Amino acid sequence: MTERQIKILKALIEEYIKTAEPISSDFLSKKYDFGLCPSAIRIEMQFLIKSGFLEQPHTSAGRVPTDRAYRFFVDALEDYRDRERQSVEQALNRILNRQTKDQFRLAGNLTKFMADNSSALAIIHFLNHDISWKEGWDEIIKEPEFMDLEFVSNILNFLDNFEEKIKELNPQGIGIYIGHEIPISKSRNLSLVCSICPIPNNEKAFVSILGPKRMDYAKNINLIQSVNKALSDLI
Repeated sequence: MTERQIKILKALIEEYIKTAEPISSDFLSKKYDFGLCPSAIRIEMQFLIKSGFLEQPHTSAGRVPTDRAYRFFVDALEDYRDRERQSVEQALNRILNRQTKDQFRLAGNLTKFMADNSSALAIIHFLNHDISWKEGWDEIIKEPEFMDLEFVSNILNFLDNFEEKIKELNPQGIGIYIGHEIPISKSRNLSLVCSICPIPNNEKAFVSILGPKRMDYAKNINLIQSVNKALSDLI
């Protein structure tokens, strides 16, 4: 891809993450200074379609990212740290410092914290005890994707198979599984950000955020990194 095509693709993905609406060349032309008219942007978008980065819903003039586009976008993120990270880490430390003696209570509150800060479904699974905590249904049902029955079915499918197939997820550092990359179930509308974190008493916890493929990757990766660091600091 040319530098211009990369800029157009990144802008389209960022806008789609915000709006959940297909993005048109007219919209990009008005909002971004690419130095191109809408027709020239459409030509670049046609290249991105042929290259497998964009697709066009049948009923829309706009375009939406493919799994390949999201993977390119995530791999191109240079720095997951954002200006909110310090406040997130401070809040995490308050939770952990209060409850290190009660691991189960800590897991419950930590899962709720992750759900509140990600607008997605947060899951923590203690690998030694084979116990899971799940929070965030009240957040994820607000997402426009929840109106799609296939999306709902994919989430339920994932949760049905999660504990049985969790060993198939073995992320090195921060794991980012996009759409069909998720090995647990057919989840083409979902993405998963996760990590295996150490916790006291020689335990390990699988910490994860499950949401629409349109999720805010930088924010959720940053959140998982913060949780991993906070838990590691307890050891």
